[in-house]
Amino acid sequence: MTYETIEVDIRGRIAVLTFNRPKVLNAFDGVLVDETMGALKALGADDRILAIVVRGSGRAFSAGFDLKAGAATAGSRTLPDWRRMLEADFDFIMGFWDCPKPTIAAVHGYCIGGAFELSLACDVTVAAASTRFGAPEVKFGSGAVALLLPWIAGPKAAKELLLTGDDRLDAARALALGIVNHVVPDGEEFDRAIAIAESMASAAPAAVRLTKLAINRSFDAMGLRAALASALELDIYIEGSGGPERAEFDRIRREQGLKAALEWRDARAAS
Repeated sequence: MTYETIEVDIRGRIAVLTFNRPKVLNAFDGVLVDETMGALKALGADDRILAIVVRGSGRAFSAGFDLKAGAATAGSRTLPDWRRMLEADFDFIMGFWDCPKPTIAAVHGYCIGGAFELSLACDVTVAAASTRFGAPEVKFGSGAVALLLPWIAGPKAAKELLLTGDDRLDAARALALGIVNHVVPDGEEFDRAIAIAESMASAAPAAVRLTKLAINRSFDAMGLRAALASALELDIYIEGSGGPERAEFDRIRREQGLKAALEWRDARAAS
């Protein structure tokens, strides 16, 4: 298939899915979300594909959900509008968790916000040494779509990162917290991800698929699905209710552009 915002490259038993909006640091807009969900569904059903590597083109893995793309309509969205949009975003992220094939993220540059959550949803994450991670949502009155971080890194780390809106987490600390599996020199993350994918593809396909399912069901038994659903409901409320910080961020974004809004956010956080 021909895509507008992603590329899918088949390398024998491995599929490589590349976010391809490099001019905006591969920010996730509605088209990218829809195309990725469609590609994942097709790859998951293709018996020839035994593992999937996801990466970003250009300078970053991804800067997360596209704030600029949603700026024009943000103020006019109703609560049902927010619900539809955020449920679609949630399904997009969790598509990597739920995919029947192993998913391996090769991240570099920035891996922020929704992209950070997506990397957590992948089965394995390989990071370039200079990668910066984080979830800055609370700094502009927003919230996490798929609250996986407490399940991956534990409550102490999740509270520190999410309640401060830290978006400067380096790869070394991400490794120490269990957020990534491997940190490699810049430029080597994709090759390492491919090597891991090939190793998984060399195993018995049914055993790999069912073992991933068994691990996921273990988390379900511990309450992951109910916890994520509850967190999503709260995020819908956060987005729908707005608040003074969100209103000011959106005003600056509309009148002066996203860069000015981000500078306001960072200056406010530093004060």
